[in-house]
Amino acid sequence: MKITAVHEGTVPISSSIRNAWIDFSAMDCSVVAVVSDVVRDGKPLVGYGFNSNGRYSAGEILRRRVLPRLLDAPRDALLDERGELDPARAWDVMMRNEKPGGHGERSVAVGVVDMALFDLAAKIADKPLYRWLSDRYGDGEPDDSVFVYAAGGYYAPGKTLGDLKDEMRGFLDQGYDVVKMKIGGAPLAEDLRRIEAVLDVLGGDGSRLAVDVNGRFDLATALEYGRAIEPYGLFWYEEIGDPLDYRLNAVVAEQYRGRIATGENLFSLQDARNLIRYGGLRPDRDVIQVDPALSYGLVEYLRIQEMLRAHGWSSRRCVPHGGHQFSLHIAAALKLGGNESYPGEFQPTGGFADDARVSGSRVGLTETPGIGFEGKAAFYRVLRGLHA
Repeated sequence: MKITAVHEGTVPISSSIRNAWIDFSAMDCSVVAVVSDVVRDGKPLVGYGFNSNGRYSAGEILRRRVLPRLLDAPRDALLDERGELDPARAWDVMMRNEKPGGHGERSVAVGVVDMALFDLAAKIADKPLYRWLSDRYGDGEPDDSVFVYAAGGYYAPGKTLGDLKDEMRGFLDQGYDVVKMKIGGAPLAEDLRRIEAVLDVLGGDGSRLAVDVNGRFDLATALEYGRAIEPYGLFWYEEIGDPLDYRLNAVVAEQYRGRIATGENLFSLQDARNLIRYGGLRPDRDVIQVDPALSYGLVEYLRIQEMLRAHGWSSRRCVPHGGHQFSLHIAAALKLGGNESYPGEFQPTGGFADDARVSGSRVGLTETPGIGFEGKAAFYRVLRGLHA
């Protein structure tokens, strides 16, 4: 197997929505197509990747550092002892001559290509990614469906409480039992009215509603909100303060009895390990949301899973951020606790295959070889256009 070309581009995923920290008016992401010399049905097999949502495209790093290393590597440097494509060896090639630290946008760039390489490896094996991953990194018996929750509830110009309620009703109609909304971008009193409006749609059941601060709060505000929302018994209180403010997270965990979720903006094994060491998270209830696509890819995510096991954490306490097919396959293969879903945002990249159906907040996996982007028509047109 040899990589014959890599095509890179940018796709807009912009919208008028905002969370407590940023708006998405100029949001985009990187996409890549890794072309191999393996021919199937008269065409070369191609692996596709993109960098999830919430971080901008990383084209400069891809073009100047990551992709040249991959393309210049000797064929054998990317293969395992059986002569098969090995994304872990390719990861070492992409990270060659990179100093420790400096995570963030570099991790995004590597994660894009990592996704494409896993897609390609599973296609070469003619297996859906979740089965290929389970055979190699799991127990060979992947979950046949994955828990998903519907993420939405953003702030938007002119959006009323009635609009928010209609949005959440739409999620329920699509088969989701658990929904998530943004808080922290309005005064506490207003956010409480928004929470109570959504709870009205949920029949007053706070255990079906998660709230997400997107890292906005200082400690005093985090505790104030925690005291106000704890009586609701919410599904979780997410990303309360700056992702690297482990002390803030630890203090909130001491005082807030409900579930805390965080980690979507931690992009390395080292940062995730510091969260576990110093962030006060409780392995009996709290949730780790590291997004493999943003954090150097699955190769690094497997290291994070190993670290979590060593610290007494179950894989079921991991629910990746991002709402995309790559994490869905990973969740099924590694028996994670679920996966985020974006039924209405971040198109064309967000969401699952076009024929995916959610029931009881669970969704099954496609049997298409690889990740299955070919079953997501609007996005596949973008990906195919990279190398048409």
